[in-house]
Amino acid sequence: MTGRYYKEFTIGDEIVHPRRRTVSERDNQTFCDMTMNQQPLHLDAAFAAETEFGERLVNGLYTMSLAVGMTIPETTDGTIVANLSYDSVEHPNPVFLGDTLYARTTVTDKRETSDGERGVVEMHVDVYKVDEGGDGPDGDTLVCEFDRTVLSLKQSE
Repeated sequence: MTGRYYKEFTIGDEIVHPRRRTVSERDNQTFCDMTMNQQPLHLDAAFAAETEFGERLVNGLYTMSLAVGMTIPETTDGTIVANLSYDSVEHPNPVFLGDTLYARTTVTDKRETSDGERGVVEMHVDVYKVDEGGDGPDGDTLVCEFDRTVLSLKQSE
């Protein structure tokens, strides 16, 4: 297990996740198929070409799901009871096929459960695409952000 136990989370810590992923057409198509989302903006190149974006957009829920997956090893891999919520999800900029994404997590709050057996940890996740055209780290563009709350294990003494 590589995740953090409750006491290993510190409010204000920023975790830069090393994994990146370039989103492929297959990734987007498979996710849309699995979730039965047949929105032509994600799947139909001719339709998307006529929109303000000029090309297909990657499914926003795929972007968020990918980001959660990229953050697991450094946050909760093997060390949580459950994800409790995902809140305040925003997609301020589009993701296109071929964009490379990465994530950063900031620990925003933590508290013990009423029985003291576990802890609740709140995190804010920012997802960026590598493009040097935005105002994020290294000039990259923020494409998704959300708050994630987890029920975390306490490490055995």
